[in-house]
Amino acid sequence: MENSFYITTPIYYPSAKPHMGHAYSSIVADFFARFKRIQGYKVYFLTGTDEHGLKIQRAAEKKGMQPKDFCDQISKTFYDLSSDLNLSNDDFIRTTEQRHKKAVEHLWNILEKKNEIYLSKYKGWYSVSDEAFYSEDEIEKADGKAVSKVSKSTVEWVEEESYFFKLSKWQNSLLKFFDDNPNFILPETRKNEVVSFVKSGLKDLSVSRKSFSWGIKVPSNNEHIIYVWLDALTNYLSALNFPDDKDKKYIDFWPASVHLIGKDILRFHAVYWPAFLLAAGIKPPKRIFSHGWILSGEEKMSKSKGNILDPLEIIKIYGLDPLRYYLLKEVSFGNDGSISKEKLINCINSDLANNYGNLCQRVLSFMERNLNLTIPSEIKFENSDLDVLNIYKENYDTLINEIDSQNLNKYVNFIQNQLFNANKYFNDQEPWKKKDNLLRLGTIMYTSLELIRRISILLYPIIPNTALKVLKIFNISENNIHFNSIYLNEFLKKNDKINTIPILFKKVEND
Repeated sequence: MENSFYITTPIYYPSAKPHMGHAYSSIVADFFARFKRIQGYKVYFLTGTDEHGLKIQRAAEKKGMQPKDFCDQISKTFYDLSSDLNLSNDDFIRTTEQRHKKAVEHLWNILEKKNEIYLSKYKGWYSVSDEAFYSEDEIEKADGKAVSKVSKSTVEWVEEESYFFKLSKWQNSLLKFFDDNPNFILPETRKNEVVSFVKSGLKDLSVSRKSFSWGIKVPSNNEHIIYVWLDALTNYLSALNFPDDKDKKYIDFWPASVHLIGKDILRFHAVYWPAFLLAAGIKPPKRIFSHGWILSGEEKMSKSKGNILDPLEIIKIYGLDPLRYYLLKEVSFGNDGSISKEKLINCINSDLANNYGNLCQRVLSFMERNLNLTIPSEIKFENSDLDVLNIYKENYDTLINEIDSQNLNKYVNFIQNQLFNANKYFNDQEPWKKKDNLLRLGTIMYTSLELIRRISILLYPIIPNTALKVLKIFNISENNIHFNSIYLNEFLKKNDKINTIPILFKKVEND
């Protein structure tokens, strides 16, 4: 469907409670979903949980629980996280759902029918933690144990009967697909990494296991469980009710616009997933964007290291919108980033309280004291007014292009610059000295209010709760936010009453 946008987070592995990395992926995806909605797109935003595999089975056994009961319990914390982070997701998929099982079985049957799968025996290294197979040159010794060089997870030697997917057959097709679709993998460094891996030679991929029972059975052989990644990746289709598509979700939204993932699962999404789809005669997604990790100190967060950062604790202390703003501004999108208490407090005090909150309060207070909270009836723009207003029209297409290229930080930088410009405009124009010139006074205040409106629309995908509070000044509700209105120089209606709002952000003491 034209003007459709389908964005997905990774589906999270519910072997432990959510951490900051999960929150980051979800908040970034929510940003893009909200932006495309106010741009006028029909959006489908998916998140969920990946609930099969040996790792889950062992975690459940440790707790003395059945795997499904364990998943029900842990998955709920991820489901609740959507609300805790104020996500606007349209769906939450669980791989234990019947709709998902049906889609996985259908995809398997297509691959089997097309002779893309065969039965053989697997011998090699397997990481339960990563649910990944590793070749000999990807393994090293650490403390007397064999571990993955990349993830540092312990690996086990596995020998068992297995079905294999003919991944090697698709090596050249994948390389051609990458050439034909140069922006399929972003950022560029990740693309180079994937192309190098594929060029080094692909081996057929084991896509079933017999040594455990928690998963979806191979339709033609119930002694085998479908490999957890072939199972998990299919969630992007099963959430669209593939293959039935009674409500036309699949027709409307596939191929996906963006799969947003962490860099540790790049290979599964950028190599295995498009290969499965090409082999099945299904279009691959339009883009894989692989972001970095949110670090705890200098290390990736992990349960075993005990360095998990809990987003709910930070929200409890500092608030949700400050956390969202911090992650979207301070983390260079595509690279690793970390949480710093000092930087977070600086974001709250400088950007949010001073630059945004204080601007709103100063303009509204002046309007209340001098213009009875009424939008001026007479305005006449001068060059100084048009200079700050026309920036939005001049950058309209650029901002859309930045978002469509996932240049998130450039978008945030633009907002920061316009907050600076708006504050400077209000200070330079000195409306308190123009009370004898009602036309000039009215124009300055109209322009100041209009800048607040535009900035709030741009901030809506980042800090939706706060932006909506500010847009209530103008009686603009969430359903009436339109991105194209940021360049209309006379959007506000003359003589309309505006509303006051409470203080948006309180400054935080850095103890």
